Amino acid sequence: MPRYIILMNLTEQGAKTIKEAPARVQDAARALEAAGGKMVDFYTVLGQYDYVCIVDVPSDEVGLMQLLGIGAGGNVKTVTLRAFTKDEFAAAVKKLP
Repeated sequence: MPRYIILMNLTEQGAKTIKEAPARVQDAARALEAAGGKMVDFYTVLGQYDYVCIVDVPSDEVGLMQLLGIGAGGNVKTVTLRAFTKDEFAAAVKKLP
């Protein structure tokens, strides 16, 4: 299952409605599970980003749909990274000429 690391920053709207953020995180986790994925972990962080979320999705298409839904909410802007496990990395390296 593809794994993604999602870096998020609050928008002005998201900052104004910060008290609703915990419920939005739970809603996103439920939507992801309904689509066959899983929120592996979620962190509020200090520094360049406000949140870091790690998710597993059954396909890139499902990941895209979930990200579009999050973006449409207008509370965060995202930067998404496709993550590869050490085993996936090792298998890819073995295929090098």
